[in-house]
Amino acid sequence: MSSQTKTPDAIADSPRRRLSRDERLCQLLDVSWQLINTEGTDALTLGRLADAAGVTKPVVYDHFGTRNGLLAALYQDFDLRQTAVMDAAIAASNPTLKDKADVIASSYVECVLTQGREIPGVLAALGGSPELAAVKRQYQKAFLEKCQTILAPYAGSQGVSLASLWAMLGAADALSQAAVTGDISEQQARDELQETILAMVNRSK
Repeated sequence: MSSQTKTPDAIADSPRRRLSRDERLCQLLDVSWQLINTEGTDALTLGRLADAAGVTKPVVYDHFGTRNGLLAALYQDFDLRQTAVMDAAIAASNPTLKDKADVIASSYVECVLTQGREIPGVLAALGGSPELAAVKRQYQKAFLEKCQTILAPYAGSQGVSLASLWAMLGAADALSQAAVTGDISEQQARDELQETILAMVNRSK
């Protein structure tokens, strides 16, 4: 995408219709993901986003403040969608440990693959400053607490340990990224992560 090419979002945003603040935020996030996909995370600046979205720089600064603020908003957007996918799948799954483990594994890998090459760059950028690392940790902890709750009925009396959950998250990240780069298949990533979760819960008994 050249700097002169507007995204479909920008083209569709007619000046005759002013977007609400929430609609504008959604548009800016969508355009940000498109820019990351085509130009990489390093190219994503507030000025570049304003140009691609067809808005003035003050509009972008009003929403995000800084580039770190934009990256944090992108991570939040990713996390919210990942959480929604998992919640829906958990609610529809059978009440067995194997099914719950499969949902956690499948939802995690599928969500990372949906973002393709975009999320690794955002995650790398998030880890580059204490401010953004704190944002990432906030959402990581929320995910681990969710998994702990889901798996509690199948674990021992003490539940699944936090150390085990952090190890599982490390495996989930590594397997998902290996699937993104094509080193392993999506199914291999899902199967291995499911086995990791099952082993983790069984160790807690």
